[in-house]
Amino acid sequence: MKQIVIQSPLQQKKTENLKFIPTHLQWRYLTFVLLVGDLLLLGLAFRLAYFIRFETGLTIFQEEAFDSEPFYQRLVMVLIPLWLVILGLGGAYDRKKLLVGTQEYSTIFNSAALGTLLIIAFSFIYPDFILSRGWLFIAWGLVFFLPAAGRFLLRRFVYLLRREGYFVSNAIIVGANNEGISLASQFKHRVSSGLVIRGFIDKKIPVGKFVHEDLKILGDLDQIDDVIEQYKIEEIILASSAISTRDKVMEIFQKYGVASNVNVRLSSGLYEIITTGLSVQEIGSVPMFSINQVRLTGIDVFLKAMLDYCITIPGLLAISPFFLFLLVAIKLDSPGPAIHRRRVMGVNGEQFDAFKFRTMYVNGDEILAQHPELKAELEQNHKLKNDPRITRIGHFLRKTSLDELPQLLNVLKRDMSLVGPRIIAPDEMKKYSKWDINLLTVHPGITGLWQVSGRSDLSYKERVNLDMYYIRNWSIWLDLQILFQTIPVVLKGTGAY
Repeated sequence: MKQIVIQSPLQQKKTENLKFIPTHLQWRYLTFVLLVGDLLLLGLAFRLAYFIRFETGLTIFQEEAFDSEPFYQRLVMVLIPLWLVILGLGGAYDRKKLLVGTQEYSTIFNSAALGTLLIIAFSFIYPDFILSRGWLFIAWGLVFFLPAAGRFLLRRFVYLLRREGYFVSNAIIVGANNEGISLASQFKHRVSSGLVIRGFIDKKIPVGKFVHEDLKILGDLDQIDDVIEQYKIEEIILASSAISTRDKVMEIFQKYGVASNVNVRLSSGLYEIITTGLSVQEIGSVPMFSINQVRLTGIDVFLKAMLDYCITIPGLLAISPFFLFLLVAIKLDSPGPAIHRRRVMGVNGEQFDAFKFRTMYVNGDEILAQHPELKAELEQNHKLKNDPRITRIGHFLRKTSLDELPQLLNVLKRDMSLVGPRIIAPDEMKKYSKWDINLLTVHPGITGLWQVSGRSDLSYKERVNLDMYYIRNWSIWLDLQILFQTIPVVLKGTGAY
């Protein structure tokens, strides 16, 4: 199949860069950099642990410990290779597990915990092996934190390189139906995915027809070999709802599923609906899929709750005087209650009252009725940039996000979480359309991806997409990352009104 290839300037630049350094060599270089970086950071972690334990003179360490520096130097010479092996076995250098965001932190944390447990077990087996418990505790934290920080910085650097065409893979999507286009949109607008979508394979649409932005039909299933060769495809993504026959799916998997240079991925067929995850259970020796009713289960629920309580309880105690000051200021500024209750949607569709400091006049509806153009804008976006209903202190509270402080009480009640999707009113559910089933699988949050990605400057569709991305990709590390990013966003007041 010979045809003229029309590429955008960005695609041409990416192709040129990929030709300059073959993709497999790029990943080898990255793995080498990771290995050397981990080696250096592990050495720094163990040395820093020794410095903190034995050279700072901190009085928090009470036990007498053997502090021979040569002993710890010899020990570290054994521990560093051991740690690298544990990281390798855990998948820390596996291409499929690299640059996958917060999942890398989980791999490093598990490796740090396993390595520490092995040292403790060895000390029980050989009683003559004596070392400082304080040193071991500090080292455990540092061998997680420093390599994790190194991965964070390297990942940001690689994301920049991906904009120039490095560390990306050419991909095609088999199926140009709604699911296939949804997948293309998700990958195309997220540089972090590492996929350059070249186009679609579909037998029902003429070759060359553009079906999504600058993406077109490259061929049908009978021409897939030529397309793979011509576009140097490394990833085949099957939109399963677009393939009518099981035989075609099996044919693709049999041909490319075991190929070393092409990776085949199959979507669930319910891309727009499922974000809670699937579980597999054998019933009568037949593997059956079921959809999880909630996004978080088991240890994930416990970790998220502990994160919420460990921050919320001390936080409320610390700000309680300021909290009372704001209550008085609101009452003095305008008549009405200081706390506003808003009926919103919670997990599994259960409604609850979300607390906020009142930022509007109590006769806000009457004020808005005098501005029909603003009323129409509110119905469309559920936000107003210049809202005449807001009080004087309300402008300050919204700009600094202090109006949301009472929602910490909702977190204690487990109606909300510190991090999650936006809270929405029941009448907003129709805005989420086919996504609404996902929205109700997790607790809404005081902050979230929407908060650190532009806040009210985002369109409603962008906010919905960010909520869905958060639900689909949740991890405790993602929550920590969002909480960390929220601080500078709130201090700058970006996108708040």
